[in-house]
Order: sequence, then structure tokens, then C-alpha cells
Amino acid sequence: MDSQERSNWNCNLENGDVHEDDTRNDDKGSSFKDIASSINGRSAHNLSSSVLRKKSDLMLVSKVRFQVLRSLVANLQEVILGTKLAILFPAIPLAIITDFYGFGRPWIFALSLLGLTPLAERVSFLTEQIAYVTGPTVGGLLNATCGNATELIIAMFALHQNKIHVVKYSLLGSVLSNLLLVLGSSLLCGGLANLKKEQRYDRKQADVNSQLLLLGLLCHMLPLMFRYAAAGGKGAAGASDYTLQLSRASSIVMLIAYIAYIVFQLKTHRQFFEAQEEDEEDEEEKAVIGFWSAFCWLVGMTLVIALLSEYVVGTIEAASSSWGISVSFISVILLPIVGNAAEHAGSIIFALKNKLDISLGVALGSATQISMFVVPLCVLVSWAMGNMMDLDFSLIETGSLAFTILITTFTLQDGTSHYMKGAILFLCYIVIGACFFVQKIPLSETVVEKVGLAPSLGGLVA
Repeated sequence: MDSQERSNWNCNLENGDVHEDDTRNDDKGSSFKDIASSINGRSAHNLSSSVLRKKSDLMLVSKVRFQVLRSLVANLQEVILGTKLAILFPAIPLAIITDFYGFGRPWIFALSLLGLTPLAERVSFLTEQIAYVTGPTVGGLLNATCGNATELIIAMFALHQNKIHVVKYSLLGSVLSNLLLVLGSSLLCGGLANLKKEQRYDRKQADVNSQLLLLGLLCHMLPLMFRYAAAGGKGAAGASDYTLQLSRASSIVMLIAYIAYIVFQLKTHRQFFEAQEEDEEDEEEKAVIGFWSAFCWLVGMTLVIALLSEYVVGTIEAASSSWGISVSFISVILLPIVGNAAEHAGSIIFALKNKLDISLGVALGSATQISMFVVPLCVLVSWAMGNMMDLDFSLIETGSLAFTILITTFTLQDGTSHYMKGAILFLCYIVIGACFFVQKIPLSETVVEKVGLAPSLGGLVA
């Protein structure tokens, strides 16, 4: 549809002068509405990552003579150089070289962590490119399952190596980071940048996510309370067995709730979750690479993420010992910050533009996905592997999660924001980070977890 036809169509809509027999305009208007719905329905996760992207200069590509080679160069430019984080891509081959030549394991850990940062942003970009072809519903499903692909892959490799404490700490850290660091920084920066404006957001999305987070908190607290209640009468081994069974049943319930949430988000109440942008961009968003190119790149980058995740899981104890920092602090604080840097930066940028609905969609949506999808999925996968992961994250970890969810829920009650709310959330994150920084229990002292006698003690390993 050219600009003149679109202008005529919009004028007809405004004046109510649309004729029923004009099927040609009806078809075009319907097509235009579908395109607009697809664009406006972009998730907050994708919008937050998009602020770190940059437009590629295709002048050099046009000078390539052969069509196949030209397409390959164009894809490389869009996928590899189309992000402001491209400067971190060299960390990926450096991590592989460091591992191949047997250099220091802390270096492997650090380089792998840096390499995961641009990959996480590129996965969001590629799922968005696929969504342009498949439609917003399939794109939403991709985002609902791949939005936290990095955390999920790291968790799977940690489960494979029976490092249940790493799984629990890293997933707990993702939830705490999104609710306190990301949301707190966004509200703080947005409030300071908009002191003379009233900052408001739609409470509907926040209420739904808060309820799901509270359900997830209940499923985490019950195994902990059950273990303390049952330990006196049945002994530690019996309490652990019942805690494990309760955790697996609760995980199934959490996954059912998450599926209902996906249907609620993508079908029945989709308008609650559509990240509406103000009309600041004149150009319509469109796919810059083809479907199969995006799919192949997505598969390839997922494999690279898997490789780097294996490096991270295999070297985290060595990095902890070399740097003198506990595994709990690295897993709860460093992994989420570095792994989701692009998404977090995007959330803050949108808050500076007074678009809090997008910032809330990023923080709450990602925390909900981790809590209600990734965590119970890990419990069930661990069950299939024959491991003994449960939902008992130990007292300090569960208490931190409980206060985080409660204070976030109270913060978002009235639908308005100011910098003081963000400051409180951010300071809560600092205090929790300090708690895990000083928690340094030597790994050698917790041999119970290695023989699988008390899986609920996994949260105490540092």
C-alpha cells in the first residue's frame, strides 16, 4: 500500500466513509491492520533489546557481484554487526581458544560470560525476525519459550553436571535481578529524568504478573516449610523425600499456570501485554533477513550459547576460588547482570523516555517466565535425569525471594511511579547482593549434596 492510498484509507476511517462494495480497499485496510497489529504487538522484551540495535549500511553489500555471496554478506552484516554489542563478539572465539590451549579456567569463565551478552540480544532479534513471517502469535510463543534462553541453557548444563546449587542460584538471581535491579534502576532513572511529569503505567499487566509471582512464591515456600515441619517427626531423609515429591507436584501446577498465562497473554487478553510505542518513528518495522536465514542463525547461535554455557558451568568453581568470591554471589549477581545486559539497558532507556509499560513488561515478564516456566521445567528435567532438584531454595534464598516479590507488588499497586520507588528497589538489591557476597561456605564442607542425601541443602552451597 503506497502512502497516497494509506492516507485515503485513514481519511475514510476518520470520516466513517467506507463503502461496503469497495472490497479492494477493505482487503488493503485489513492487511494494513494486520501489519499494524503485528508491529504494535511486539513484546516488551523485543522492544527493550531493539534500542541497542543499529541500522546496517548496505553500500558495501551492493558492490558484491554474486547473489549468493551478497546475501551471505548482508546476513552477516545484519546479524553480527547490527548490534551495538558487536564489540563483545571476539570474546567467543577467545573463550574457545583459551579452553583449547588450557589457559586459566577463570579466563574461560570471564570470556564465556562476556560472549553470552551479545548472543542473548541476538536471539531476541532473530525471534523477532521470525515473528514477522509467522505472525505475532507464533512470535509470542517463541518469545515465551526463548526469552530467557541463556538462563535455561545454563541451567540444563548445570543439571547435566549435577550442580543443582548453580541452577538454583542462577535462576533465583535472574528473578531478583529483574524485579529489583532492572525495575528499580528503570524507575529510578525514569523518575529523575521526568521530575516534572507524572509517570503512569497500566496496572493490568502488573497485576497479572504479580499474581503469578505470588503463586510461584507459594510453591517455593511450601517445600521449605514442609521440610522444617516434617524433619522433627520423620527424620531428615524422610522429610527430603516428601519435599521432593511436593516440589515435583508443585512444578506441574506451575507449568499449567504458565500455559494458562500464555493463552491469556496471546489470545484472550492480548491487549494487556502489547507494548504500544508512541508514533515517533515514521518508518514501519519490517524483516531485514529471510525466515530460513533467521532460523538457521537462531539454531547456530543457540549451539554457541550451549557451548559457552558449558564453559561457564564447568569453570564457575575455579573462578570463585581464584577471585575469592563465593559461587552464590557469582551465580546470583554476576550471571544475571552480564547475561541480560542488553535487555536491562533497553528497559532503562525506555523508562528515561517515560514509557514505563515497556520497562515493566521487560522486568515482570522475564521474572514471571523464570519463576513459572524455567524453574519448574528444571525440576521436571532433573527428575527425568535421575537427579534430585526440588523447589526448596533454603531459608536465606527463599526469604530473599519472598521479600522481593512482596515489595515489588506493593510498589506497583497505585499505577504511578517516582524515583523514590526505584531507589528503594535498587537499595534492596544492594543489600541482598551484600548478603550473598559474605556467604562463603567452602564447597568441600557440603559433601552431603554430592551423595544426594539432602537435595534441599543445595541452596547452602557457596
